[in-house]
Amino acid sequence: MLLPALRIVVTGGAGFIGANLCARLATAGHEVTVLDDLSTGDAQNLHGIAARLHVGSILDPAALDQVCDGADAIVHLAAIGSVPRSVAHPMPTLAANAAGTAEVLEAARRHGNLHVVFSGSSSVYGANPELPKHEGLLPQPVSPYGASKLAAEAYALAWAHTYNLPVLAFRFFNVFGPLQSPEHAYAAVIPRFVDAALAGRPLTVHGDGQQSRDFTFVHTVTAVIEDALVRRVTSSTPVNLAFGGRVTLLHLAAELGSLLGRQLDVVHEPARAGDVRHSQAANDRLAALFPTATAVPLRDGLQATIDWMRTRA
Repeated sequence: MLLPALRIVVTGGAGFIGANLCARLATAGHEVTVLDDLSTGDAQNLHGIAARLHVGSILDPAALDQVCDGADAIVHLAAIGSVPRSVAHPMPTLAANAAGTAEVLEAARRHGNLHVVFSGSSSVYGANPELPKHEGLLPQPVSPYGASKLAAEAYALAWAHTYNLPVLAFRFFNVFGPLQSPEHAYAAVIPRFVDAALAGRPLTVHGDGQQSRDFTFVHTVTAVIEDALVRRVTSSTPVNLAFGGRVTLLHLAAELGSLLGRQLDVVHEPARAGDVRHSQAANDRLAALFPTATAVPLRDGLQATIDWMRTRA
């Protein structure tokens, strides 16, 4: 049966995850509107995608009203998303991530209680040492970024409880893939590694390299979000969006070298303030809500990222 097309607002839609999501939604026939202030996103990411871009801030109620008029749902991805950046500049991170989320939730209320899919973060687990990280754990964020995302998630779930707003709050774990830029000062580890490897530079590891992450390929994330929108999935509790992998940064470097057919040099620099030692998701709630969801294997995701990065040369 052909499902009706949805009118979907994507905040932060010109960013890495957002543009991948817009491409998927537009290809499926949904009507996509993007709100992005282009502070970290890039309008070029939306080139060739049937999505309308409105340049504006989630902190501006008028801009939100413009894009939400007539919408069915909001995917709220807009955020200042870097732990090191939040350490250097905590107040803009707090404003964008916490207050900005409250503005989005209020816009959803004003426009008929729109379905809101919120992109939270595994950084909320922070210093809690238990593995895997399940949603019932006490959050212990260790960076301004993690604290801001915990506040934003709390707003989303509180708005759902108080105003009966249909909300689904995901916690993303180290999402990577095409369109993720290696070029800014706070770039994530996989685009930094791939960019360095393709240029013949050593890979820079902060700390001993034994810190581990649950990497999630972006197309896995966008598939789950689309399913959530189409089925209008909600949850009264946060939901990890990851599949329980655990890879050290040194293993990641070795895997990348294997795909490129050569050993890669690694240099170590001091560990960074706010970085979490280990991250691995429990995915019981995800499996219960999305029983058909499957993860793209890390090696396949890395190859797709390498292929995309080569097109930028």
